Amino acid sequence: MKIELHIPGLSKKKGKNYCTAVLVAAGSSSRMQGTDKILTDISGEPVLAHTIRCFEQNPLIDDIILVVREDRREAVSAMVLRYGFSKIRGITLGGETRTASVMAGLDLAAPETTHAAIHDGARPLVTQSVITEAVETAFRTGAAAPAVPVKDTIKVADRNVVTATPNRSSLFAVQTPQVFDFDLLRGALQKVLEGGGALTDDCAAVEALGMKVHLTQGDEENIKVTTPLDLVVAEAILERRQRL
Repeated sequence: MKIELHIPGLSKKKGKNYCTAVLVAAGSSSRMQGTDKILTDISGEPVLAHTIRCFEQNPLIDDIILVVREDRREAVSAMVLRYGFSKIRGITLGGETRTASVMAGLDLAAPETTHAAIHDGARPLVTQSVITEAVETAFRTGAAAPAVPVKDTIKVADRNVVTATPNRSSLFAVQTPQVFDFDLLRGALQKVLEGGGALTDDCAAVEALGMKVHLTQGDEENIKVTTPLDLVVAEAILERRQRL
């Protein structure tokens, strides 16, 4: 496959930058002990509604595409109508892997889209500053993602035996939204799909092409709701924010 690349930050499409957010909410919630994390209420609203609102309110985001499981589509559609979200361009079904789900979302993007911001639907606490810095950096460089330094000491192990201790100062926990030049991301993900691979991180697909991903300032509160405890933490963070 020939992958067409161009100078990062200078899209082939004429006119201003146009950023489409793809919110991926097609996971199985396998670690939630039977709870559907996307539609579970925190502070009176579903997790996904909080996530959508973060991007709805950001002026750099032009469109939002939701990628969901088939059994969630009707409920998510009703939720979008209930809350009156105006930037939703479409709702589509996810694939068997995250890579396939992201590609399904990109397939719905408007023709004028120059950049795509890929975000976990289960990260409802992302701030406007985190979104803005990642998008603006991607506009300049072609690829950006928020990250926070790792606090804990990390061990590499084989069969529960430590084999290495990486230098913590060079380790970062990468978050979303991960923002890319649209054509660059499509080409990178298509190469992964054609090779039969599956990635949990979109940056890895772009890095495999030899492109640099620039890290921006993340936020420790930008957690991904993965376990029941995460719901408790997310609720506490939202309640604290509402009191400020």
